[in-house]
Amino acid sequence: MKCPFCSYSETQVMDSRVSENGDSVKRRRKCVSCEKRFSTFETVEIKMPSVIKISGAREEFSLEKIQNGFSKALYRRPVNSSDIDLSISNIHNSIYNLGKREVDSNYIGQLVMNELIKLDKVAYIRFASVYKDFKDIDDFGTEINNLKSQD
Repeated sequence: MKCPFCSYSETQVMDSRVSENGDSVKRRRKCVSCEKRFSTFETVEIKMPSVIKISGAREEFSLEKIQNGFSKALYRRPVNSSDIDLSISNIHNSIYNLGKREVDSNYIGQLVMNELIKLDKVAYIRFASVYKDFKDIDDFGTEINNLKSQD
């Protein structure tokens, strides 16, 4: 760790403390050269996989895109915000736990649909109509009949 005051590359750790929730460590350090003290924080960096789009292009995983999709699908629907947060967290964890460097966008879309169907069937249909690119009213009817047959 480089000293922020004199840029010397050697420091001593004087004290370490784990945060209350256990996901970070605060270290009190002292520069070997100038003897000034400073603090550092150590946290785990979670690297999400890249997303392979239908076109073959690759982009960074975006939790914000999933949140926006949920927002649009659940617009004016009676769903508790904590349930929405839990569903989004389930999707995030499922993707992270794959342990892959890349994940297909279709897989992510399927995860979103699986979570939406548990929350609200109208929201599921809204999302599915865009995700599955419904062409006409018959596509809606087919999907609704599929939902009814699952109940």
